[in-house]
Amino acid sequence: MPAASRLLTNLTPRGRIVLAGSALALIALVFFGMQIAGRPSYSLVSTGMDPAQTGKVTAALDAKGITYELRNNGTALAVEKSQTAQARIALASAGLDGGSTSQPGFELFDKQKLGSSDFQQKVTYQRALEGQIAQTIGQVQGVSDAQVRLVLAEDQLFSDNETPATAAVLLSNSPDSLDPGSVRGIAQLVASSVKGLKTSNVSITDGSGQLLWPRGEGSAGSGLGSKQAIQARYEQQVEANLNAMLTRTLGPGKAEVQVSADVNADEATKDELMYGKSTPLKQVDETEKLTGGGAGAGAAGTAANVPSYAQGAGGGSSNYNRKSTTKDFGVDKTVTRTKVAPGGVNRLDVALMVDKSVPKAELAAVRAAVSGAAGVLPSRGDTLAVSQVAFAKPTTTAAPGGGPAGGMLDYAKIGAAALALLGFVFFSVRQLRRREGETLVREPNWLREIEAPTTLASLERPRESALPERTEDPSRLQVAELAEREPERVAQQIRSWMRDS
Repeated sequence: MPAASRLLTNLTPRGRIVLAGSALALIALVFFGMQIAGRPSYSLVSTGMDPAQTGKVTAALDAKGITYELRNNGTALAVEKSQTAQARIALASAGLDGGSTSQPGFELFDKQKLGSSDFQQKVTYQRALEGQIAQTIGQVQGVSDAQVRLVLAEDQLFSDNETPATAAVLLSNSPDSLDPGSVRGIAQLVASSVKGLKTSNVSITDGSGQLLWPRGEGSAGSGLGSKQAIQARYEQQVEANLNAMLTRTLGPGKAEVQVSADVNADEATKDELMYGKSTPLKQVDETEKLTGGGAGAGAAGTAANVPSYAQGAGGGSSNYNRKSTTKDFGVDKTVTRTKVAPGGVNRLDVALMVDKSVPKAELAAVRAAVSGAAGVLPSRGDTLAVSQVAFAKPTTTAAPGGGPAGGMLDYAKIGAAALALLGFVFFSVRQLRRREGETLVREPNWLREIEAPTTLASLERPRESALPERTEDPSRLQVAELAEREPERVAQQIRSWMRDS
């Protein structure tokens, strides 16, 4: 402590200012070093993502409570190093890898070589067409990656010898992420992109090798496959929405939801017949009227039967009148034919797991929110089970070096910052001590004589005495010689004396 006090006392004002600035810089370096060491380390998971898929990727990560960071204007994704494996699993489960297809498209013609043969040009065109179709299919919702192979039809002299064009499409996602309508649309897209290609000659398979197209509407496996796909998509969608809501409200790793649904995947036709009021369609009115005399009493023969000769015959009179009306009534009839689409929910079972760190007073509100968001209807037979248990603590992923992921890098950052601070302090103190203890040469005698006190009697000289013979002082010669040899050091020493005075 006395040495430090002596050092501070001997320092010039400028040296004290430099020392204070160094101390402030040291404090700032320590602060920023701690900030850098405490900042989470991110690992790049995917690059070249389609901005249209960024929202789906972030939703999938939010549903799992994974910390992420978007870079390069939303085309690159980085997650915390300890959650890299969980992020890849979450994106793969959602059918999102963030990347683009590996097949090149028409950009192949940008590197066309001079003097290529006709066969090479045909092969290049086929590859470019395959890549362009694969890139287009990759933009369909639910498709993460696609590979397309084409067999183009060749022009022949006789049409009987022509072979039809065919196409094979491989989708890397699971069948649960696509509905039959999307598969049918992909088949139509491929068929419309190739000349002479029919949808019946297009085959589409998923990553597991299951044939998605062609598949008849009434085939035995189509109903079961469609029902499983519809149920899986519905369950994933409801689970993702509920988990995202719980993560935003309770925090990551506080609650988890599992949904099991019974979805009606049968297509049905509903006919409804309704009768209205009676309305007359046709009405016929008939009227018959007859007026005449009584029966004749004359002799038999033609004279008695001729009307012109029977007027004179007496015998009474007759009056006949008849009316009749006929109506045809029509009945109003309304026939409604409705095709019921699949997708109705027959039953919904929801299981909610809540960590014990969540207060019990909030369980009722969480239960009501999950029930409303999931659409649980007790009248339909739906159930909602809520359990509160202690969640397992997340294990730290081991790094290849044996330590925790990101730990060695953090320790290296802290060590480098500490070494930099120590080096800065060492060189600062060394420079200050060097400047304080720096001496030009041995102080000349004449300088000591000037600084030493002198009496007035010694300064008085007798007027009558003759001046002594002038002799050269060796010290002055030494100073002059040093000034000629090292002028910079002499000037530096003089400036230092002037500052101290």
